[in-house]
Amino acid sequence: MTLRARLKHQDILVAPGVYDGLTAALADAAGFEALYLSGAAVAYTRLGRPDIGLTTASEMADTMALIADRTDRPVIMDADTGFGNALNARRTMTTYERAGAAALQVEDQTYPKKCGHLSDKGLISKKEMVGKIAAMVDARRHDTLVIARTDAIAVEGFSAAEDRAGAYIDAGADILFIEAPRDQQELARIPDTFRGQVPLLANMVEGGSTPISSAKSLEELGFDIVIFPGGIVRALAQTAQDYYENLRDTGSNVRFRHKMHDFDSLNQAIGTPDMLALGGKYDGKT
Repeated sequence: MTLRARLKHQDILVAPGVYDGLTAALADAAGFEALYLSGAAVAYTRLGRPDIGLTTASEMADTMALIADRTDRPVIMDADTGFGNALNARRTMTTYERAGAAALQVEDQTYPKKCGHLSDKGLISKKEMVGKIAAMVDARRHDTLVIARTDAIAVEGFSAAEDRAGAYIDAGADILFIEAPRDQQELARIPDTFRGQVPLLANMVEGGSTPISSAKSLEELGFDIVIFPGGIVRALAQTAQDYYENLRDTGSNVRFRHKMHDFDSLNQAIGTPDMLALGGKYDGKT
């Protein structure tokens, strides 16, 4: 099922964050219908750096291609600012689409951007962002959706974010994402204003500006998609810190075994038996 077709359903779509082939395969196996690849997650894991515009378009596209090799689930992909002007955004669309993305999310921050839940962000003009959206819509060769994100709440206020959001819908955006509402009232105002125009996306960031809400409660408010973009990185980073500290302190993994896959269970999770059987088919052993 395409992402566009899935969004016609009444129930909210939950898209967990992934950042490589392993996390994509595990999220797929858990039964999620769509996945989300964020620039932040790639910066955290590939670079070990913060989400402040350090990742490149090619690094993102390479990561997307590896994820597409491990899952057929539609992937919503973070395109940051499009990496420049409208022509850059147009090229980002064709590059990410070719890598396997089902939807591209583009935002109205200045470049280099910052995480939507960091302070001191800058915005490009509404007119410039409208041009980027139009360029991406024109450039797509398949049914790749364009998600328009505005970071205006933290910079210009909620009313300005609403104004920008309306213009972005008029420019051809398929999905609307108003980043970082600061309380439940602002969160609820988004579907109150835009429900029925285009599908609406909510972003849940642990410790961020927006209060964490469940998928069910967001569905009741009127949202169509909820992403949890960095949750897996935060969970694994905490586990990794605990693992390395335990190994340093004890000199073995014995005390940590209950939190780990063993050799066989990890191979089961990543499909090693199936891959070996497939290889046997081609070398005449099965």
